[in-house]
Amino acid sequence: MKLSGRLTTAAVVVATIVAGGWWWTTRKTADPLADILTAKVETGDIRQTVQATGTLRPVRLVAVGAQVSGRITSMKVAIGDRVKAGDLVATIDSVPQENDLKTARAALDDVRAQKRQKEASLVYALAVLERETTTYAKQASSKDSFESARATVETTRAQIDSLTAQIAQAEVKVASAEVDLGYTRIVAPIDGTVLLVVAQEGQTVNAVQSAPTIVVVGRIDRMTVRAEISEADAPKVAIGQKVSFSILGALDRRWRAELAALDPAPDSLRSDSAISTSTTSSSSSSSSSASSSAIYYYGRFDVPNDDGVLRTYMTAQVEVVLGEAHDVLTVPTAALSPAGPKGERTVDVVGSGGAISRRPVAVGLDDKVRCEIRSGLAAGETVVVGRRSTEAKTSSMPPPPGGL
Repeated sequence: MKLSGRLTTAAVVVATIVAGGWWWTTRKTADPLADILTAKVETGDIRQTVQATGTLRPVRLVAVGAQVSGRITSMKVAIGDRVKAGDLVATIDSVPQENDLKTARAALDDVRAQKRQKEASLVYALAVLERETTTYAKQASSKDSFESARATVETTRAQIDSLTAQIAQAEVKVASAEVDLGYTRIVAPIDGTVLLVVAQEGQTVNAVQSAPTIVVVGRIDRMTVRAEISEADAPKVAIGQKVSFSILGALDRRWRAELAALDPAPDSLRSDSAISTSTTSSSSSSSSSASSSAIYYYGRFDVPNDDGVLRTYMTAQVEVVLGEAHDVLTVPTAALSPAGPKGERTVDVVGSGGAISRRPVAVGLDDKVRCEIRSGLAAGETVVVGRRSTEAKTSSMPPPPGGL
């Protein structure tokens, strides 16, 4: 019985294989396009784009710093406050600057007094010179007295000129002291919103080597998008092309504008050994690191933000429109042959009775899914887009009767 059962099973398997082969041969003979994937030539719209990731920044962003050292005596703003240009942001203890101004003014007054003294001396010296000139002409005085009187006049005039220059220097010191005193009142340089408060009331800031940031103010009624465009896409992108973007928190909304600028060089240029201020070894290391990473050229454009939805440093999913075509003939991109030496393309067209012929076509825009056909095809024609794989053929065979 066991041998008989095995023979029966083997017979069923053989019969199934034979039946499947007969079914596939018969199906292929009946349908010559059984292993061909096709699609219709349709009329539609094509939109060729470049995708990029961008970052949102205020159209103007200013770090407001302290230009004099001292203790912050008051902070007049908080994060989110709207300010106008000239509004008081913070104050720094002004006593040292006030004292410096008083000292500078006193020095100026002293030099001016010295000049007035010398001017009075000049009047007397001129009178003496006039008398000596008269008496010397009458030979009533010596030549030495005459020359001494003349030298005194010239010396006094030179001293007045020197004091005039010192007055100018003292006036500059007074003006500088007045400016430094004004720097103790930190004001907003632009209209905008306070985005960050760095320093706190009572904190001492040191402005000797650099200007420490007190607050950051930005204009957020209009935002700038800085989009990273890959080196592969950069040659296709041009200033003036339409752009749109969405943000992660509002994927159903799109903001639209035109590309305003495209950087001629990537940020990695900073590490180029030709312009780097670092040592040779560190420059070479930086250049090597930069060359091994992806290269991006930054494109910029502005969009209005009247409703305040867009916020600083949000991520923007940017789309640069390279071209658009409406109501044109389209086929799946998979239907096209690889480009020839001169860029020529062909498609396989299914004719009547299932005959397949190769036809040259002129291709327009291509969004990598469907492409525009400018000539060579007509609406409603059928083109070949691929062939079924062996696995697909096998899976399409009917199951063996009764199973195993």
